[in-house]
This record gives sequence, C-alpha cells and structure tokens, in this order.
Amino acid sequence: MASFRGRIRRWREDKPGGLAVIDILPELVADLGGRRQMRMAGTLNGVAFTGSTMLVAGGGFCVGVSRAALNAAGLSAGDDADVQLDRATL
Repeated sequence: MASFRGRIRRWREDKPGGLAVIDILPELVADLGGRRQMRMAGTLNGVAFTGSTMLVAGGGFCVGVSRAALNAAGLSAGDDADVQLDRATL
C-alpha cells in the first residue's frame, strides 16, 4: 500500500470533460509494481475507488480516477487529495 498527497488533473487539458488522473510519486512506483498498466484499488480522502495506471510522456506514471469516484469524494480537477493505492486483486 502506498500513501501520498496528490493533485487531481485532467489527462488532456483540451478536453475539460475527459479523464482525470493523479500522478504517482516516482519513489512509490516500484512498490506498486513498476511502470506498467495495472488495476489499482485505494481511497481518495478515505472514499474507496478503483482505477488503472498509465504511463505519462516524459517518464511519469499516473492512475485514472472516474467521475463517479471524484463525485463520491467531493473532489474535482485541481484539488489535492490524500491517496492510498495498492494493486487490485481480482
């Protein structure tokens, strides 16, 4: 399990209604399974959510956050959130 504080941002700023993501701190990537696409489970400000990791151009790594998860946690793009992540078990 990795815990950190992250800022929610839009995957593409030119698509304001599109996918939201949270960048994963580089020092946590190895603990979460490395830089590859994985299903994740965790919490945003204590509210459960699931998402998939994605590679970011330039070497970054992030997890997608659904609109439903953002709404449940009372968050939107630009907000900071307390995040807990772990690889999801199917």
